[in-house]
Amino acid sequence: MQIFNAKQTAELLPYPHLIAQLSAQFRAGLKAPDRHHHDLPMQHEANGTLLLMPAWNNDIGCIKIVTVTPGNSARSLPAIAGNVLIFRRDTGAHVALLDGAVLTARRTAAASALAADKLARKDARHLLILGAGKVAQQLPDAFAAVRPIDQISIWNNHPDGAEALAASLRQQGKNATAVHDLQDAVSRADIITAATLAQQPLIKGEWLQPGQHLDLIGAFTPTMREADDQALQRSSIYIDTAFACQEAGELKIPLVSGAISQNDICGDLYSLTANPTSARRSSEEITLFKSVGNAVMDLSAALTAINNGGDI
Repeated sequence: MQIFNAKQTAELLPYPHLIAQLSAQFRAGLKAPDRHHHDLPMQHEANGTLLLMPAWNNDIGCIKIVTVTPGNSARSLPAIAGNVLIFRRDTGAHVALLDGAVLTARRTAAASALAADKLARKDARHLLILGAGKVAQQLPDAFAAVRPIDQISIWNNHPDGAEALAASLRQQGKNATAVHDLQDAVSRADIITAATLAQQPLIKGEWLQPGQHLDLIGAFTPTMREADDQALQRSSIYIDTAFACQEAGELKIPLVSGAISQNDICGDLYSLTANPTSARRSSEEITLFKSVGNAVMDLSAALTAINNGGDI
């Protein structure tokens, strides 16, 4: 069995190939079980979590194993550890292990880029990123694979993080700037993407401008939100899979309150990729994509790695 470290995993997942593979798998209608979630009781500290995400096709399968251990912060260790195991369907043989953190960050960014390719205006150039973590760091290259991004603004709850990410992007030759006035930054961007740990909405619907595309990544539990009710009400809403309505507070909270209804969900990655043309109906339409991730994305990444890695 081959084991690929973080750097090697990233090299196996170039964005143009990964986005194309994601599109192919969702267009083919590939399904996967919902994420398995298990509590891990701990003594004298917060409980841990075990997450299992399996998927397979006729040729290969994969399973992502993630452990979340909040008490690791006191031990100066990462709170999240994960790997993706690839196995052959014909023999069940385990053939490769990929770095789970890198694979997850890249497939998450790629899914947002895939949705933006169907929903954002073709001339969208100014990207605003909320957040400065592992996923946020991937978003400039992912969106640049589908749109002519030539201006990047970074906002973060901790300004030093935004400054650091902007400086890193400038070293790569990108036009990147840290911003501090979120309302102003939102009003100026063509694509707004949020990858934060916000518990309360950061983005207000009254700030949105006609023609914008809003991409929401960070709210991955039923209590988390990055945008308010008005932002959803003003937008044409798309999701990665139906599971997002159960898992993400971004959707679950306004669905329960009645601020939006299931009829307001315009489509998902299956319907978006089935349509060969853009799903955007006008240059003035505000579009919104909400993702929580699923194992089809992990399998798409595994297939991309196989195609780029040769003898896996």
